[in-house]
Amino acid sequence: MRAGISGEEVLAAARKAEDAGIDGLFAGDHVTFYGAGNDGLINLTAVAAVTERVQLMTSVFLLALRHPTPVALQCAMLDQLSNGRLVLGVGIGGEDANEWLSCGIDPRTRARRTDESLAIMRSLWTQEETTFEGKYFTLNKVRMQPKPLRETGVRVHVGGRSDAALRRTARFGDAWTSIWVSARRMAEAREKIEEWAAQEGRDPKSIGLGLQIWHAVDDDRETAKERLARRMQGFYKIPFERFERYSPYGRPEDIAEFLAPYLEAGCDHVNLLSVQSSQDEVVDAGLAVKEALSKIASA
Repeated sequence: MRAGISGEEVLAAARKAEDAGIDGLFAGDHVTFYGAGNDGLINLTAVAAVTERVQLMTSVFLLALRHPTPVALQCAMLDQLSNGRLVLGVGIGGEDANEWLSCGIDPRTRARRTDESLAIMRSLWTQEETTFEGKYFTLNKVRMQPKPLRETGVRVHVGGRSDAALRRTARFGDAWTSIWVSARRMAEAREKIEEWAAQEGRDPKSIGLGLQIWHAVDDDRETAKERLARRMQGFYKIPFERFERYSPYGRPEDIAEFLAPYLEAGCDHVNLLSVQSSQDEVVDAGLAVKEALSKIASA
């Protein structure tokens, strides 16, 4: 949900996506990103109420802007109410430093806060009692009910491009969801994640690999490019040229061809952030790309 899109449009698109066979829906998260906010968990709670099957993912939730204890409870409740469909995608995006400062958080501390928060939340989800002593958070014999539906807790996907994000994935994540990376970088990241996961005593093969892409679908490539560039520049306040290499546009087949090397590199899930003229068109574009990608994957 964002300015210019009503709540009913969001929920209608969610119903349409589920009925049409989309596998999952994801919501971004910000408190005041250059003045705009979007609470991912609130968005997904509303979507959960009007759907029954689709996976519900934050991608990504800025965990370090909040205290982990109430977030752990929110996630556990949403996971229960949606019958285990929640995936908590977590990131530390810091393009707008004032967003962090407005919440009383030094943006230089966001990585460490995120790591401590993930450790606390996993314990609250899986242990009868949690005691934790960190640099930013302290818990003493804290009990929490309800727990998530799964005994291992809510599934966590870690976003980011840095080696720190890969280490965070190896330690805490069920998957890594990348953005603005090459297929070569994805293959290299898998090797690092597997090495570091083994050092953490985790099964490296249990950690998935994903990609989130901004893109635009249109038979006219220039029309698609213009629409995509306008939205991305307006959102990030950065020239589109900085993103263009990793942000495809054109026909569904063009988007699928862009994604093909990532499948070869081990990518097992793709988040399609499609810039279209309406929520209905977003769903239609997603279905078209999914069909084109399925043809490539089965070839």
